[in-house]
Amino acid sequence: MQNVTLNNGVEMPVLGFGVYQIPPEQTEKAVTDALAVGYRLLDTAAAYQNEEAVGRAIKSSGIPREELFVTTKLWIQDAPAQQNTRRAFETSLAKLGLDHLDLYLMHQPFGDVYGQWRGLEELNREGLARAIGVANFYPDRLVDLVVNNEITPAVNQIETHPFFQRTADQELMREHGVQIQSWGGFAEGRNDLFTHPLLSGIGAKHGKSVAQVVLRWLTQRGVVAIPKSIRAERMAENFDIFDFHLTDDQMAAIATLDTGASLFFDHRDPQIAARMGNLRLDS
Repeated sequence: MQNVTLNNGVEMPVLGFGVYQIPPEQTEKAVTDALAVGYRLLDTAAAYQNEEAVGRAIKSSGIPREELFVTTKLWIQDAPAQQNTRRAFETSLAKLGLDHLDLYLMHQPFGDVYGQWRGLEELNREGLARAIGVANFYPDRLVDLVVNNEITPAVNQIETHPFFQRTADQELMREHGVQIQSWGGFAEGRNDLFTHPLLSGIGAKHGKSVAQVVLRWLTQRGVVAIPKSIRAERMAENFDIFDFHLTDDQMAAIATLDTGASLFFDHRDPQIAARMGNLRLDS
């Protein structure tokens, strides 16, 4: 597995397994199958409500803890967010059955953002979270967080796929030492991604599926990808992307698919901010 090195020296696999929208009752088997395929980066969140199932799969796998890279995410916290963050972290850690996290992300750029980040910084300094980062931060919010805090986020997990490529955002992150990570890498199949003629044609030239082309495109750009599936054969297919290389012409062709806009929702939209702010997790 190829790794990326985060801004604090921690190494992170460039390809992992995500469990967003996998029901809790299916998550344990899905993660067990993913680990059997060879995935070592696991990505979950408090908001996904399947951390316990992820933890059971980790425990039953017998894989040494140091071989795994486990990420979960902090949901929106109101003031006093610094104290709330520690409580939320401890809850997630207990559900996962772990004594530390490899990466802890602030899930949304809302609520008491700076209180949340100070809480994450404490956890990082104490070694409870080896790396800390954010998700869904647009460039202005990310740079503001960077310049006003001691620790720069190691990762920003954002919507990134062939129809919303985030190349300018990635360059800005690179300038500040922040690793880009993709969510929604397959655009949830929107815009007929899995049958798209350009992507299908590139796949045919390499004997690969559209999904493999997209994952290779992401990782070849240095974007960490976390595809999800509940089918073991699809997990194995998604994992099998390091035996081919997209040409410069193919990368340039895929670049023409970029619409420059989200296919889901824009975190800069006031209605989205209000909706997210009203969502609370059960303790």
